Amino acid sequence: MQISVVDIGKVLTRTSGYLQTVASHSLQPYRGCALGHSLCGVSCYVQHSRHITRGRTWGDFLEARQNAASSYLRHVQAERRWARRHRNEFAIFLSSATEPFPPQERRFGITRSVLEAMVEHPPDRLILQTHSHQIEGAIPLLKRLADVCDLRCHLSIETDRERVAGLPRHGSPVERRFQAARRLRDAGLFTVITVSPLLPIADPESFFRRIATSADAVVLDHFIGGDGSKHGSRTRRTRLPGVMEAVQPGSSELDYRDLMAEIAERRMPERVGISIDGFAGRNIRGNPFPRRFRGRTKAERAEGSGKIGGRPIGD
Repeated sequence: MQISVVDIGKVLTRTSGYLQTVASHSLQPYRGCALGHSLCGVSCYVQHSRHITRGRTWGDFLEARQNAASSYLRHVQAERRWARRHRNEFAIFLSSATEPFPPQERRFGITRSVLEAMVEHPPDRLILQTHSHQIEGAIPLLKRLADVCDLRCHLSIETDRERVAGLPRHGSPVERRFQAARRLRDAGLFTVITVSPLLPIADPESFFRRIATSADAVVLDHFIGGDGSKHGSRTRRTRLPGVMEAVQPGSSELDYRDLMAEIAERRMPERVGISIDGFAGRNIRGNPFPRRFRGRTKAERAEGSGKIGGRPIGD
């Protein structure tokens, strides 16, 4: 893998398209992904983005954006004003196009530095999306962050199978991710398991029973409707659908997602979301997931007055 250290001009990106109803901004502490050759890399939607890969093989490169935190601090006030004017709230999705806790995070600490900057100048809402159990190392910092903004921790667990025949190993073991989810929830952090993309599940009843005891909500995201193309045509051109069908006939179709959603809903009523609505925090019925929020009220956060961590957070 080619690893490089780079500077970025503006780390906060205003969302459009798929993420527009989820958050006002996205933030990527890295470009590329160290998990790109693992199972989640095979199914990763980002590998289809020529803007990000620039002709490189997904999993072969990682750019650490060493100034991500300072870039955030430089632009946060202006982007907060824009978001509250045009999107009603300043909400950040971290990360939609990279893994925020790759093994190299222990060396570079890019994500940690960004989260520390957010404690000082918080968004109204932060959605932290990861495929790695390494997020549990950030729990003390995340608890501080949850005191000053509406925080959701999303942890992807695509299947209950530690090995899927025809695919490489997981970048982060299923068992370790379940343990991490439970630790996040036990720490008082609102935790969502994202079954994304949904892969064949060996024992759906047990799988969703375990999710119900490990997380506050679950999101089911099939590559059809999830990879940003009509009928999942991008993913259809890869080997993933064939592998899915070999393991579980019918799993490459949306009917399989709907069947899994029915099972999940029995275990977690009102806490099951589908695709983009789920990532936005809405359940199957279109209502917000029942929440537990530690810290200031939404009205207090929206007002943007007072001081957090000794720094003014108003506009």
